[in-house]
Amino acid sequence: MTKRDFPTFLLYFLGFMLLWEWLRPVEELTKTNGIEMFIGFLLVSFGLFFLKIKWFWHGLINLLIILISINRLYFDEGFFHFQWLKDFSSDLIHNIGYIASRDWNELSNDFRSLLFFILLWLMVYLIHYWLIKRSRIFIFFFLTLVYITVLDTFTTYSAKTAIVRTVIVGFTVMGMLTYYRMQHKEKLHNQPAAFKKWMVPILGMIAISVLFGIMTPKAAPLWPDPVPYLKATGKKGEAGSGGAGPHRVGYGTNDAALGGPFIADNKPVFKYEASGKFYWKMETKDTYTGKGWIPSGAATITYEQDESVPIVAFPSTLKISKETAIVKTNGNYQYPYLMYPFGIKKVLKISPIDPDGNVFLIDKNIERIGYYNHKQRPSIPWTFAVEFEVPEYTETELKATTEYNSAVLAPEFYKRYTQVPDKLPDRVRVLAEKITAGETNWYDKAKVVESYFSSNEYTYDQKNVAVPGKNIDYVDQFLFETKKGYCDNFSSSMAVLLRSVGIPTRWVKGFNGGEFVKFGEGTSGTQIFEVKNKNAHSWVEVYFPNLGWVPFEPTKGFSNPIDIDFGTEQPSSGNQTPAPSSVNKPVQKPERDPEATKIQSEKSADVSNNWRMTQIFFKENWKLLTLIIILISAIVTALYRVRGKWLPYLILLRFRFNRQDEAYGTAYLVLLQQLERYGLKRKDHQTLRNYAIYVDQFFSSREMTRLTSRYEQFLYSRNLPEGSWKEDRKLWENLIKKTIA
Repeated sequence: MTKRDFPTFLLYFLGFMLLWEWLRPVEELTKTNGIEMFIGFLLVSFGLFFLKIKWFWHGLINLLIILISINRLYFDEGFFHFQWLKDFSSDLIHNIGYIASRDWNELSNDFRSLLFFILLWLMVYLIHYWLIKRSRIFIFFFLTLVYITVLDTFTTYSAKTAIVRTVIVGFTVMGMLTYYRMQHKEKLHNQPAAFKKWMVPILGMIAISVLFGIMTPKAAPLWPDPVPYLKATGKKGEAGSGGAGPHRVGYGTNDAALGGPFIADNKPVFKYEASGKFYWKMETKDTYTGKGWIPSGAATITYEQDESVPIVAFPSTLKISKETAIVKTNGNYQYPYLMYPFGIKKVLKISPIDPDGNVFLIDKNIERIGYYNHKQRPSIPWTFAVEFEVPEYTETELKATTEYNSAVLAPEFYKRYTQVPDKLPDRVRVLAEKITAGETNWYDKAKVVESYFSSNEYTYDQKNVAVPGKNIDYVDQFLFETKKGYCDNFSSSMAVLLRSVGIPTRWVKGFNGGEFVKFGEGTSGTQIFEVKNKNAHSWVEVYFPNLGWVPFEPTKGFSNPIDIDFGTEQPSSGNQTPAPSSVNKPVQKPERDPEATKIQSEKSADVSNNWRMTQIFFKENWKLLTLIIILISAIVTALYRVRGKWLPYLILLRFRFNRQDEAYGTAYLVLLQQLERYGLKRKDHQTLRNYAIYVDQFFSSREMTRLTSRYEQFLYSRNLPEGSWKEDRKLWENLIKKTIA
């Protein structure tokens, strides 16, 4: 089987096909590019094993292929322009430092690809070992089936043909390996005719079984799908994919088709340390299509770090308070975009992936900030700080705008942010006019629309959310028919209602303030919050010519993230929404002693908060924990059942480096226990000498008798000639090895 003949070539090829099934879903489910290079690497690696290339040349060729692939994937210079190799070596040193400090999120993409190549290299060697040395492949075949079926169930990857391919390849390989094991056991010569006679019936049975499996009718499932929300059609279930249907909540870039339920996702996205809780913007959208939101165009500009961000939310004449926040993104966050608070001024570098040359590319049309490293490639912003300003509005300034004035507000701008579809149902406009009737300024109209959704008529719901049909408007359906939904329904409806009465409004998406984790260190009085996928949120901003953009929050259970100074007056609108308990602007607290703050932080974070988080964790993950316990129990049971295969090796290792004669007694007793586990049980009242004779007769040796004689000498005299254990350890090891099942 180690010859370079066709059956051996076929074994390697089928092993490659099995490993390829692990790579097929990677390109579809992840952002991994250049998958063909990984496949080519597998082909070359298997070919080198088949050709029996010496290990030195084998490793050199594989290393050369890895370097060529990394050069083509991540560097613009040619392979023989060695500047790229210098940059890659420097990056390699940085990444090794990140590994040493366990800062996994800082690893660069080229280093991750290097690790992936090394993993594939190891897998090729393991398959070579299983196929050629051990003639067994069932475990890898079984794991491949489990892998593709799990992906088929819980992701958008369709494994129908993959399962068929894997079954054909797996059973073919196992049939060939069974033949070779029988040949080796019976010490038969390798005869091509015998191999053909063996394989033809096996291939025939596999072909017939597969055909029957494909052609026969399938019974309907006995139980309903246990993961209906995790398995959405196509890419509808992906966050922000633009498909209406079950969504796993989280930030996404496509909002062209809104609607349908979503599944809460507790994966953390980022943490931030600031003086209080704030909303975090990702982007805005200005064109409502009747199904969702799209940008009307793109206007990108580049600026460097530490420069002022070219986003102007409000005029400089407003009274403001300056704030700073430090953001640390989680490994679950995979977008090269920055989250930022309203009123952002600067983005400061803290610990980026690349040392120099980082730039930000902002699309001013949607106000989305992209991060680019020194290689001019999109990169994930792992850690950064933002400086921003929090405006304080006065009631007089907010109520100053009563109507549109083309001399103050450009007609193109006004038209862009009052756009509604031509097919928008008339009853939406009628409702907007009815709600705002009697209000004389834009602010009061915006507030009364914002408050309109606080009535009991509308319900916040994440599951029973309708998907608009082909000729049904998304906002119209929510306003007049379902009246159930989450932030996208509320925010889109408020934006369209305000646009219907001529007030410029835009749709904003990002994250709400998240959950409190603990107080910050030191005496600055900062707090640390954690934002998860489930905190993804949308709201609206209304444009006032004298104030710029002003945020509003129509969604039930969320507070308006603006600070208004009413002075001694009261707002004219009697429908002011009371702020919920979770507010976005921090309340100023009296100064506390630093030591008291530290003690309070420890108490709340380490006792109350940890206990609450533990309860929530077990409540939300009890199914997963149960599955893990079952798997661990199964693994422990399986290891116990096959303990005869691995326990002797542990026994040998235990006494391998013990050279003292005092170990003789313990080693002999351990040997007795192992022989009993093997099946050579010592009978009641049977002397050690008689038992030793019985064992030696079973193994056709004299080793047990000699060990027993020396053990009796140790047992009765407690004294052995120096070096006895060193002299007899080989006999003891031979007996232990003979018990390996």
